[in-house]
Amino acid sequence: MSIKAILFDLDDTLLWDDRSVKEAFQATCAYASQQTGVDAEKLEDAVRREARELYESYETFPFTQMIGINPFEGLWANFTEGEDVNFRKLEQLAPQYRTQSWTKGLQACRMDNPQLGFELGEMFAAERRNRPIVYEETFTVLDKLKGEYKLLLLTNGSPDLQNEKIAAVPNLASYFNHIVISGNHGKGKPAPSIFQHAMELLDIQPKEGLMVGDKLTTDILGSNSVGMPNVWINRHHIKRDGEIIPKYEVSHLQELFGIIEKLS
Repeated sequence: MSIKAILFDLDDTLLWDDRSVKEAFQATCAYASQQTGVDAEKLEDAVRREARELYESYETFPFTQMIGINPFEGLWANFTEGEDVNFRKLEQLAPQYRTQSWTKGLQACRMDNPQLGFELGEMFAAERRNRPIVYEETFTVLDKLKGEYKLLLLTNGSPDLQNEKIAAVPNLASYFNHIVISGNHGKGKPAPSIFQHAMELLDIQPKEGLMVGDKLTTDILGSNSVGMPNVWINRHHIKRDGEIIPKYEVSHLQELFGIIEKLS
């Protein structure tokens, strides 16, 4: 059975989200250092730590885990979309979460300044929005695939934030026949139901699809569970523990073409 459709993850597969977040932290912490003399690297470490701890303390944490929304997305998301009641709770929590994460980070660096904490929280969100970084090969790969295969974007996250990320990259959405966001579906990868939903939209059987993503625990585990071939994009040459086994492994998206040719 030949491949008819290719399903792509978004963050750190097509968009370089890790770099966007890192650069936003660096810019914000550099500003804090200029204003107060605080060590920028220590502040970044502290804010990342405090943000995770605070994020996990909220009653919404199990929901964000299920949908696939990480603490650093919470630092710039507004959560204005999505029908689940948890999105309304997150919408209410978001402003204080931003402020408290940065305020607690400053406090961990022996600086008690809630006003600066608020300023840095707003600045980080703006800095992240200004950095929609795309991998250099993303459009080259999509250009070659569009028209030859059905393309579907399958991403975990809050609908408003994922839509914002997509809209920030001109023409990205136009490559895809369908865009599926976990916050709209109700469950995130690796839940089999979101892959079943994607296959229904594409009108394909599992062996007619190919999932491409960077996370073993979501993209690869989920596609394995429904019997769909997959490609793990492992740009950082991470060693697997052997529990979740991808069908194929690559370090660059351009390597997809050899795999697709084999499968077709």
